[in-house]
Amino acid sequence: MGFSKLGLSPNLLKALEDVGYKTPTAIQNKAIPAILSGRDIIAAAQTGTGKTASFALPILNQFSTGKNKDRTLRGKRIRALILTPTRELAVQVEASISQYSKHLELSSMAMYGGTEIEPQKQRLIWGVDIVVATPGRLLDMAHQRALHFDELEVLVLDEADRMLDMGFIDDINKIIERLPLQRQNLLFSATISNEVRSLAKRSINDDAIEISIKADKSSKPKIDQWLVTVDKSNKSALLSYLIKDQNWQQALIFIETKHGAAKLVSQLEKRGIQAECIHSGRTQAIREQILNDFKSGKIHFLVSTGIAARGIDIGELTRVVNYDLPGQADEYIHRIGRTGRAGASGEAVSFVSKDNFRELCAIESRLNHLLERKEFEEFPVKKAVPVSVLNFVPKHKR
Repeated sequence: MGFSKLGLSPNLLKALEDVGYKTPTAIQNKAIPAILSGRDIIAAAQTGTGKTASFALPILNQFSTGKNKDRTLRGKRIRALILTPTRELAVQVEASISQYSKHLELSSMAMYGGTEIEPQKQRLIWGVDIVVATPGRLLDMAHQRALHFDELEVLVLDEADRMLDMGFIDDINKIIERLPLQRQNLLFSATISNEVRSLAKRSINDDAIEISIKADKSSKPKIDQWLVTVDKSNKSALLSYLIKDQNWQQALIFIETKHGAAKLVSQLEKRGIQAECIHSGRTQAIREQILNDFKSGKIHFLVSTGIAARGIDIGELTRVVNYDLPGQADEYIHRIGRTGRAGASGEAVSFVSKDNFRELCAIESRLNHLLERKEFEEFPVKKAVPVSVLNFVPKHKR
């Protein structure tokens, strides 16, 4: 079934044709008609399933047809608010909305911290139809009375589980308290945990439609996952060895701290490997430039803290390295999901020290299988990592 069967306007269909979209994904097939009908929805869908279009297209359709077509916004007002966990995702979602709305007379903007606030205030003076924002900057704007919510029609919580993981629950609650009671609510999340359900209870109507999209086996990412056990002191040397010995041309390398990211870049450069890093300590402009250079191939090795784990489409990324294992099993899934996209093959490599045994068990339990272990005789392990336990339960949950 094509997009024309979903009830979208000719101008939106033309924009979709311009960007090469032909057939709706599973989440788009289910979500677009539900949103067009005015219902609230709670949708579980993984990154890469086309969820941005599934909420952006019906919102644009509603704002550009029928009685809404000629509506004029008052100054500092917005009609739709899309909350995202990271600056990078906000930029990406707004870029997609701009593509879809190219034949419509609607305005949109991304609003996030790490950049000067005044230009964003100026954009709001005449009102903006759709704002994509991170919670912190949005609250700053509201406190400074740079925008008002009394004309808001739609609230979207994008990557809700990620926002909760990052500790945005208080900010989200403060934002929801400011919004009109009469509004349409759309919640999208990779996983529907108890915390996400609790958030949905506070922000979404009881009769909301629930949509769950299970991964299609035929389109399941082809990711070769393996781990190598290594003593902490040898991790940077092992990474350098693998890059050179296995002739790696590209890798997105995840690390836990911004100090560790800068240190690793320095260690790689001492061994003749050029790399860059992005983390919360770098300005938004620098992060965007580095990401663009990585996507274009100017940078081959990018070291990143968790900020790039979600919502960043790096195209044909061949390899992800978990230099540090994440504390949450779901975070591992999101990280490796940066590779093996759109039918391409990818590789996910994890460095595991004895201290990571609990995290490894949780990840393998989540995957429901053990990861292949590889050894390199150049790096003998002094502190052996035990064989994992698939039904492992952390002490605090027993």
